Amino acid sequence: MPLLDTRTWQPRRLAGAGYTVTEPATGRQLGTLALATPEDIGAASGRAATAQGAWARTPHFARAAVLRKAGDLFTEHAAELREWLVRESGSVPGKADFELHVAAQECYEAAALASRPAGQVLPSEAPRLSYTRRVPAGVVGVISPFNAPLILSIRSVAPALALGNAVLLKPDPRTAVCGGLSLAAVFAAAGLPEDLLHVLPGGADAGQALVADPRVPVISFTGSTAAGRAVGEAAGRHLKRAHLELGGNSAMIVLEDADLDAVISTAAWGSFFHQGQICMTTGRHLVHASLYEEYVERLAAKADSLAVGDPHLDQVHLGPIIDSAQLGKISGLVEASTAAGAKLAAGGTHDRLFYRPTVLAHVDDRTPAYTEEVFGPVAPVRPFTTTDEAAALAAQSPYGLSLGIVTRDPARGLDLAERIPTGIVHINDQTVNDEAVAPFGGVAASGTGARFGGEANLEAFTELRWTTVRGDVAPYPF
Repeated sequence: MPLLDTRTWQPRRLAGAGYTVTEPATGRQLGTLALATPEDIGAASGRAATAQGAWARTPHFARAAVLRKAGDLFTEHAAELREWLVRESGSVPGKADFELHVAAQECYEAAALASRPAGQVLPSEAPRLSYTRRVPAGVVGVISPFNAPLILSIRSVAPALALGNAVLLKPDPRTAVCGGLSLAAVFAAAGLPEDLLHVLPGGADAGQALVADPRVPVISFTGSTAAGRAVGEAAGRHLKRAHLELGGNSAMIVLEDADLDAVISTAAWGSFFHQGQICMTTGRHLVHASLYEEYVERLAAKADSLAVGDPHLDQVHLGPIIDSAQLGKISGLVEASTAAGAKLAAGGTHDRLFYRPTVLAHVDDRTPAYTEEVFGPVAPVRPFTTTDEAAALAAQSPYGLSLGIVTRDPARGLDLAERIPTGIVHINDQTVNDEAVAPFGGVAASGTGARFGGEANLEAFTELRWTTVRGDVAPYPF
């Protein structure tokens, strides 16, 4: 029996306009759903706040059982959910399988959070028991994007639920099924009590209402830096915590001792995986001058060899860009870059929403596709001559999400990484990596630091409470 039935996938009708779920590869209609209004957000937060108290008092082993069952269901229904990821988000099947694997692992890791030690016993000057305790934040608001919709929703939803919170999830409407309704279906089947998870696809007005709602003390936002600034500012006005995972323009540094036979595949993956629509995408290739010409030539040949097409029907390396607006942004940045003097070594063309993997040479600080986050399959390549220059070039971006360094001397790579501010570093790998057990986040324009994985989740979705207990009423001088 299917987990998702398009006739009943929104059991509680939302008041907003109808929205057509579209397959970007073909333009075909996959279903329709209703969007959430600000009034829907308010109603959902009220129901969630009412339900959350009982869930917080539910024994940890019972909450953990729901999370473990949810992880099992992502695996049991992988074929059905894979098809939604492929058709709705334009993922190739391998990328969809990776999302499903991570979703299951996020649930299993979250289940372990439920039984983590909740606090510490403290010394005290008074004759009393003094201790700290982690308590649920209450209702957590999650705003997730289109590019890795399942991962970028579940990594907040699962730990927040495991720790005793209720969740309001606002997925991007373009991927409302694989990034939202699929989670609701999985958790309902796993036995999560009603009203603890509300899926509310909607526009900016719904997001603004979620951030402003007084019953939602914590916001977990993943998206663009521009939108994240607005969320952070609004959250600050309402005196609530906002965990922001934002954009990037991550560098991969290829030192002069690198093995080009090994590195070109790594480099291509970093820039072209999922059409470059990933915050960690390798947006800048910084290559030692002694390897630069051959690197550009070989990366361009690799780009030209990759198949682009409908991932649901054909075996391809790249699927479609999510929509025409994003395609226009990518195309515009590439055209502006060539107009500014960059050389088009590969790609730069598209057929409908299928954009060819693109390599740009002769880039510098005037090249828009080098200085800005493209969010498309574009690999700008720039030479450097010294390690100091490589460090300076990598660090001059306003972003600080991920960093890759390729060298035969890992100790040298680690030393170089110390000079470049980023939240994530990979030695002898490209910039796109994710594991449920690892902290994830960036610095500067890439966000507010690591907010996912292990201890970071415990801190993100709970409040730290101090409690003291005395045997008798405390005496005071007056």
